[in-house]
Amino acid sequence: MTVIIALILFGFLIFIHELGHYLAARLFKVGINEFAIGMGPKLITKKSDKTGIVYSLRLLPIGGFVSMVGEDEDSTDVNALNNKPVWQRMIIVSAGAFMNVLVGILIVLVIVSTSSRLASNVVAEFNDGAVSQECGLMVGDEIIKVGKNRVHIGNEISNAIMFDGTAPIDITVIRDGKQVVLKDVSFGTISESGMTFGRMDFKVYGERISFFNIVKHTIFCSKSMVEVIWKSLVYLVTGKVGVEQMSGPIGVTSAIGEATKKGMHNLLYMCALLALNLGIFNMLPLPALDGGRFAFMLYELIFRKPVKREIEGYIHFAGLCLLLLLMVVVGYNDVLKLFQK
Repeated sequence: MTVIIALILFGFLIFIHELGHYLAARLFKVGINEFAIGMGPKLITKKSDKTGIVYSLRLLPIGGFVSMVGEDEDSTDVNALNNKPVWQRMIIVSAGAFMNVLVGILIVLVIVSTSSRLASNVVAEFNDGAVSQECGLMVGDEIIKVGKNRVHIGNEISNAIMFDGTAPIDITVIRDGKQVVLKDVSFGTISESGMTFGRMDFKVYGERISFFNIVKHTIFCSKSMVEVIWKSLVYLVTGKVGVEQMSGPIGVTSAIGEATKKGMHNLLYMCALLALNLGIFNMLPLPALDGGRFAFMLYELIFRKPVKREIEGYIHFAGLCLLLLLMVVVGYNDVLKLFQK
């Protein structure tokens, strides 16, 4: 069941991503050869009599693509991608990531709208032995900053403490109508998968369900999730976490199974996180990713001339090889983690 749920989720996110490219290409009247979900041999194929576009479902649920005229070759067709203005091509190449981010935010909206309680940023009570209480934090304090991070809801507080609360940190609160800075507040810590995180050792008051609060929590919860993804990438690049901490499809499938056991909200949260992660990761300026292609187009926009197609092709091919190697390493680590469980 976990594998089935994971395949459905991966397929959905891939479909949404490719749909973004497809819709943007159709908007600018770019010729499309094929819209495929999955890779490898074709399972189902349907050709539109009106547009001539081939729609296909392929065997391996590990990707998808929109094959456009003039995408990988120079074409004289007026509707070829290579003959469209660079700003239109930039929109087309980034539309997939945009759709993933949009879907992630919409899933967060569903989570927030169906929640029985919205966590505020006001301290309600402390856990037994709470270290932060000993450092001066009090019931009724409205937390507005954790270190340098501005916070508005409980989710932001929890994530900020998770990353920055492993060592004493300044907490800014509103107390009796005045802004107070609490110096060097400590929190408890937890260790997971060889990493140490700060732990929020208090509870916050709930907020009533209203249209304004739903919008507020959707915005700031989505923002907090994006920050978690971005900080994780920064930690990976700077060496604070190793490649062994990354998860590929196998590890994500395992995490989906754990989330499913905990209830629908946890599964939806995982879906939102994956959608946002896919959108952000895809727009990193790395060869073979949409962000890499966007970077070459940005160069063309600035310097008024494109990089030679052959050179760009070699760079993307090298990037693809490195990404495939990374996938093998991450997959191997995922398998090891499964046996360790």
